Amino acid sequence: MARISSESINAVRDAADMAAEVGRYTDLKRNGAQMMGLCPFHDERSPSFSVDPQDKLYHCFGCGVAGDVFGFVMEKEGLQFAEAVEALADRYGVELQREQEDPRAEARRQARQRLQQLLERAAAYYSNYLWESKEAGKAREYLAGRGLSEQTLRDFGVGFAPSAWDKILVAGQRAGFTVPEMHSVGLVQRSRQGQEYDRFRARIMFPIRDARGRVLGFGGRATRDDQKPKYVNTAETDFFHKSEILYGLDRARAAMAKENRALVVEGYTDVLALHQAGLQGAVGVMGTAITPDQVKTLSGVVDEVILALDADEAGQEAMLRAQRVAGGRRMRLRVASMPKGVDPAELMVEPDGAERFRGYAKDAAELTDFQVMRIIDRTDTSSPVERDQALAEVAPILAAMEEGASQSELVRKVADRLDLEPAMVMGRVVAATPATGGPGAGAAPPPGRDRAPAQAQQGQSPPPPRPAELTSRERRERALLAMCIALPEPGAGYLERLGETHLSRSGRAAADFVRSHPKDAADHLPRENGALAALITELLMMAREEPASEEAMELNFLLLDQRRLEDEIAAAGERGDYERRARLSRERAALVERIAHAQRVAG
Repeated sequence: MARISSESINAVRDAADMAAEVGRYTDLKRNGAQMMGLCPFHDERSPSFSVDPQDKLYHCFGCGVAGDVFGFVMEKEGLQFAEAVEALADRYGVELQREQEDPRAEARRQARQRLQQLLERAAAYYSNYLWESKEAGKAREYLAGRGLSEQTLRDFGVGFAPSAWDKILVAGQRAGFTVPEMHSVGLVQRSRQGQEYDRFRARIMFPIRDARGRVLGFGGRATRDDQKPKYVNTAETDFFHKSEILYGLDRARAAMAKENRALVVEGYTDVLALHQAGLQGAVGVMGTAITPDQVKTLSGVVDEVILALDADEAGQEAMLRAQRVAGGRRMRLRVASMPKGVDPAELMVEPDGAERFRGYAKDAAELTDFQVMRIIDRTDTSSPVERDQALAEVAPILAAMEEGASQSELVRKVADRLDLEPAMVMGRVVAATPATGGPGAGAAPPPGRDRAPAQAQQGQSPPPPRPAELTSRERRERALLAMCIALPEPGAGYLERLGETHLSRSGRAAADFVRSHPKDAADHLPRENGALAALITELLMMAREEPASEEAMELNFLLLDQRRLEDEIAAAGERGDYERRARLSRERAALVERIAHAQRVAG
């Protein structure tokens, strides 16, 4: 794909609202020219996350993460750089220009954009039809009867597909789209007689979007008892892969990140009802068991997932697979025990439904505990055959757990319920463990500990580790470099005077970068080097916040020069070069006098 032009990147940066982007994940308060809040990248009680809304920068003084608005979106939404630019361009209405690209690649990109426009137009058509047509009256009544407000339905773009067989087909052609294009995104299909017709007819339509809010496909609910099946989804297309998608993710992502928790339900109306009730971290799996691909998506955002699904027999194996994926990604899966036969949407229409659901979520059991106890509960423990069969079912679940106290406790519970020796149960667990290791081999640390950052899972550079205590040299060099950014004209002179021996390794890299970008460092953050990008971001924010003067620059330079002389004096002494040591000592004495004078001038 062709590179986005630098002019477009700058236009997106200028248009983006940094405070709004960060504010989707943590609350910010004004602190002078900066804004402060709790870090959305690590747990903390006191705010150490600083945002510069003017230069579109962020830096956490606790964990060290830093970057610009593109870096923030990359980290929080699991995107590559070009994808982050595109996402922000969509949000802020910036048209992107690309450098010259291969004609075939450009044609493919334009074709995909065209199909995306087709899906968006279809979603708008269905939404308008729901609110403007007489035919959709019963659909409006049904949705209102489920307690869903017009505002919620409009927020999610819910619509209605006309009962006529060719409304979308004709409307699409009138808008200039071809039948093959409509077929390729699942809006029309072909009959046995070779006639094209609308795939969705007389159905309530739920647009299914990706994390960036782009329509990928639709779910259609029947409005008549004789209409089969009850739900019809878009067929698998280049855009739509049901097993990878979470309904409502575009609207739930910010709340999920703030709470570090996702609520996973089955249906479209469940998601809508929970969001309407203030439980905005809810997403839907669209009537199926949660898949490993969906777990992978969630693991980039949260550490904990609460499943409020129908845990029937068909979903057991799927949940076991999901648990294995979650374990490998250091994510905790729990199951909320909902009342039998009641879905979240039905619960929300009750006077205390939202509070009851919050209670179920709070009391949710670990997925492994839930799965194991469900198997044991349906077992006739008086039958040796059934006890042995139950043990065979629970052993793989126990084997997938991390070795430790939780596994041991669950083994003990199983042994008690099945009236077996714990050693016998553990033996079956060991036998069920994959050949790559024993129980818990290669397992992840407990949820919330050393969690791999989302950007590492996306193949990007991870953020730097929590910064160590700075040395006096590092503090002085950072102060001087920040002032060189704040006062670029006198700063250029100091950057020339600074040699390698004045600076630490990180200081040398930062000085080289500032020399190359004396006036536009914020526009050229070295995203390929996470540690350097974090340091440059910190310097940029210091340049805006900390006072700068030529007198202070001179004092900091002299102090760094003193450290340089002291290092050289020590090295000369170790070599036995006493003549050089004496000469350097005289230089140091003169320098100390200059420092004293500079301190008086600087006040």
